[in-house]
Amino acid sequence: MELIHTVAELRRYLSGAPDNVFVPTMGALHEGHLRLVEEARPRGALTVVSIFVNRMQFGPNEDFDRYPRTLAEDCAKLEAIDCDVVFAPDEREVYPEPQSFSVDPGPIATVLEGAVRPGHFRGVATVVLKLFNMVQPKAAVFGKKDYQQCRVLETMVRQLALPVDIILAETVRAADGLALSSRNKYLSPDERAEAPRLAAELRRTAEAVARGESIETAEKAAHAALAAHGWRVDYVTVRRRTDLAPPTAHDHELVVLGAARLGSTRLIDNLEFVRPFSPSPSGSGLG
Repeated sequence: MELIHTVAELRRYLSGAPDNVFVPTMGALHEGHLRLVEEARPRGALTVVSIFVNRMQFGPNEDFDRYPRTLAEDCAKLEAIDCDVVFAPDEREVYPEPQSFSVDPGPIATVLEGAVRPGHFRGVATVVLKLFNMVQPKAAVFGKKDYQQCRVLETMVRQLALPVDIILAETVRAADGLALSSRNKYLSPDERAEAPRLAAELRRTAEAVARGESIETAEKAAHAALAAHGWRVDYVTVRRRTDLAPPTAHDHELVVLGAARLGSTRLIDNLEFVRPFSPSPSGSGLG
């Protein structure tokens, strides 16, 4: 496995092997990230993983400075699963001058996470576009846990005609249902025991809507249940999968998304489901 720190070195190394599949990460790797690499490996001659904590996507009061940085451990995990290249640039390599140009992701970036974290998706889209230009992959793999991010990046690739296939991998969960995240390391033991409630409430919401309960009622119930156990809820909401707009009566492929703070840790999660054309007692319609 090659560990590379500069764009020039990366381009030299990849010039003879253009058939690569890319997994962008911010490091602090867990099983969810490793599944993305395993998804990438059979799709190209080389698998490239970037490890870069992108200041541009963090707000002024967010956790940029304390975000876990574990490069040596990350490299050991990647080498164990036969990753070919780790690209770990420093900040000056990615942003050698003040970044006056940026990607405006449009309306999809102003709701949900975009409303809570203004500018977040501008930072994500800008750094991913830069990384695509550095790595020049034929495909890139992202996890569905960051559902809105996936939609933003799919839209960017489509509208800017980028020659990159976006591959979405399913969320990896702990045995108790908690979506794996680098930020789970912030949880105290008591908070870790409580954390699976978010996924459980999203599932209850999806089941209720699939049974025919009104979306507003199901959302309010999940919000109240989380708040009753000490969560500070940013949102629990059911949206249309394609563009994260509020669903109409004719929309059936839906996703429920949630974001809430447990202590000082902010967790996000989502669950795709299908609302039947007519309520049926025979099944929940989860999918």
